[in-house]
Amino acid sequence: MTARVLDGKALAGTIQAELAQAVANLSERVGRPPGLAVLMVGDNPASAAYVRNKERACTRLGIASFGKHFATDISQAELSQVIQDLNTDERVDGILIQLPLPEHLDAVALLNQLDPDKDADGLHPLNLGRLVRGEPGLRSCTPAGVMRLLSETGTSLKGKQAVVVGRSILVGKPIALMLLEADATVSIAHSRTPHLGEMTRMAEVLVVAMGRPEAISEEMVRPGAIVIDVGINRVIDYEGNSRLVGDVAYEPVREVASVITPVPGGVGPMTVTMLMHNTVWSYCQRNHQPWPLSKSPCF
Repeated sequence: MTARVLDGKALAGTIQAELAQAVANLSERVGRPPGLAVLMVGDNPASAAYVRNKERACTRLGIASFGKHFATDISQAELSQVIQDLNTDERVDGILIQLPLPEHLDAVALLNQLDPDKDADGLHPLNLGRLVRGEPGLRSCTPAGVMRLLSETGTSLKGKQAVVVGRSILVGKPIALMLLEADATVSIAHSRTPHLGEMTRMAEVLVVAMGRPEAISEEMVRPGAIVIDVGINRVIDYEGNSRLVGDVAYEPVREVASVITPVPGGVGPMTVTMLMHNTVWSYCQRNHQPWPLSKSPCF
């Protein structure tokens, strides 16, 4: 058996095309486009690449970009003031703080300052609380993208044994809660879980976000499982060439699983797309507009 590959890039393209048409129609009614502000501090190359992808997506979709790039030595007070200004800017519907931040900045305090209804990555405590309670609210982009990819499999999650490997506030914990909300039976494992392979082999749905290259081998995967690889790691071979790999050993696991996401081209494109999706959702909420897409938002 060779697994079906879930093409996140293709799905992201389809959703973005729908969003672009919706934005064009909404902008005429509301009198302005949705607005997104991405805040980046310093010159981290990976962060810079992510920000460029987000800005390009804004351009494609007709979303106004209010991105701001700050020097590494910006103070907590200065960045706090920027957030306060964006919270009250009526042109801005979504705000995202690009992580990680330099060590001298308190990321938690800054995230907590965001207007929860403009919190485009769903990391404010109020939005996380809404997720726990199963209430509508902005959801973290990567877990929301994972759920949308899972919906493309056509498999009901009700009663399925789901295992999430990873416990971060960015991915592991939110995706576990979202899977619970979809009526899956959820277990959370992580890098310190003893006998990890025994646990992952129980999973009918396996979501891996542990940040360790190719840590999940084919022996650790239940035959016929759906495998979602959230990891993205740059590895260098003995000749000095670099490549991107996930947390799952893709080729061997593909021969065991029924469905798998590639790296790159799986979850990554969906993360950016769900950021756009969140921004448009917030825009609709703030301007009392109905959700414009054929598929309901996963909120």
